[in-house]
Amino acid sequence: MAEPTKRPLGAQISHMLKDRGVDVIFGIPGVHNQEMYRGIEEAGITHVLARHEQGAGFMADGYARASGKPGVAYVITGPGLCNILTPIGQAYSDSVPMLVIASCLDETAARKGQLHQMKDQQGAAATVADWSETAQGAGAAYGLIDRAFEEFAEVVRGRPKVVHVPIRHLEAPADPAPARPAQMVDRTPPAPGIDQITAHLRTARRPLFIVGGGVPAAAPLMDVLRQTGAAAFCTYAGRGLIAHDYPLSFGSTLSRASSADDIAQADLVIAVGTELAQVDLWRADLGHTAPLIRIDRDPTVLADAQNADVRVTGCAGAVLSALQQATADWTGDSDWQADDISAARARWRAEIMAERPGIVPVCDALRAALPDDTMIYSDMTQFAYTAKEVWDMPQPHHWHHPSGFGTLGYATPAAIGGAVARKGKPTLAIIGDYGFHYTMPELGVAVELGLPLPIILWDNGKLKEIEDSMVRAQIAPNAVVARNPDFCKLAEAFGARSVAPSSLADMQTAVKAAFDADGPTLIYVTPDIA
Repeated sequence: MAEPTKRPLGAQISHMLKDRGVDVIFGIPGVHNQEMYRGIEEAGITHVLARHEQGAGFMADGYARASGKPGVAYVITGPGLCNILTPIGQAYSDSVPMLVIASCLDETAARKGQLHQMKDQQGAAATVADWSETAQGAGAAYGLIDRAFEEFAEVVRGRPKVVHVPIRHLEAPADPAPARPAQMVDRTPPAPGIDQITAHLRTARRPLFIVGGGVPAAAPLMDVLRQTGAAAFCTYAGRGLIAHDYPLSFGSTLSRASSADDIAQADLVIAVGTELAQVDLWRADLGHTAPLIRIDRDPTVLADAQNADVRVTGCAGAVLSALQQATADWTGDSDWQADDISAARARWRAEIMAERPGIVPVCDALRAALPDDTMIYSDMTQFAYTAKEVWDMPQPHHWHHPSGFGTLGYATPAAIGGAVARKGKPTLAIIGDYGFHYTMPELGVAVELGLPLPIILWDNGKLKEIEDSMVRAQIAPNAVVARNPDFCKLAEAFGARSVAPSSLADMQTAVKAAFDADGPTLIYVTPDIA
């Protein structure tokens, strides 16, 4: 029997990742982590060369959200690790499975002045990751990587993990990683609390569901809503889970201050798959006066300040499936009136149009130009803030936004990662002029890869959301305007296409053409277009 092929550990890690189902790695090679690159091509893995480790991290995030598989990034010691901390923090905030493997120095206590040296690399990553560990040898590296993949599959939240491997271990010969662990059995427990939830629903005349991104796309949510006659809100991450034509849908308008008044009309509130976080509500309290039932896989969510009356720790999909069966013969009768809900949505839409003039018509036109299976990555920009409230998605989990951590510069590289994962399917980025500056060089990656990626660049010439906030706080706006380049010429310098449509119809034409192009297209849009 042939002896196992020894290779440097850095090469063995790539072979191990391939065996665990990894097809793409995002990163940047350096003198410290070059051994990790020895085995990439031999293992049959595609490497995407980012222009900055922050871009690599966002690409891995976008890839994970689009593919359902963990995103993987390789970075170097010290500054490489520091540069990817923001994407790691974003992935932690949004429960995105990401594995970052970094080289690290062999010893830092007795030796100073080394290249890329920092005081505590493992500790720095631990501040934003689910966990951060250093592998002192091949066995430890293999064990930590398998631990990460098992937790991605089994733990309640697929948050980012960081494995640091000292350079001397990356360079040292190592036996191959052990065979892939046996496939995990389904550990999902039976849906709990169904009798208690059903008892509450049976007596409710105005049941209200609040639906978050933790609800699986395949969950029978609509059957439950129709069978119980429940009204529903969705969070921004939950858009697409509620059918756009459901007459009792309040939409994704939880952040409207007066939505608390409508929630107060419910005689039962069921929040499923949502943290009810600040970035969902933008107020301290949900506004309910009725009993509140919370359903979530993460028990820490259930112990928050909303103080639910019934707390069910369980998989949202399993609970909804059980509720579907338990309410199958119900008539769907309730006291909610579709006209009242429609009037509330119309009122909120008018508020949004008044708060951010001119953006809603652009959102409507862009939405009409997109195929239903378009996956959208947005940035921290007023265009996205508006769209998230007025844009009913045709299917769930197809709009990704840097919630929680709330970083600028997310959309372009994340959309590149998503487009890599979704070959042949439409992917779109929406980013503001200021956020585009953060990760602008990653446009070169999209050009190199020939990705047919439309990038909507919304240029209002300033940090408009911050300016508006300063005005509301009676602060004289300052430091909110930066000199912008000619974005179209800049895109063309990278080798991308560019277009500056002068009408909404021209914008729609440009977007449709961009999906058929052999590279990215920057579509430059200003408020004047409306």
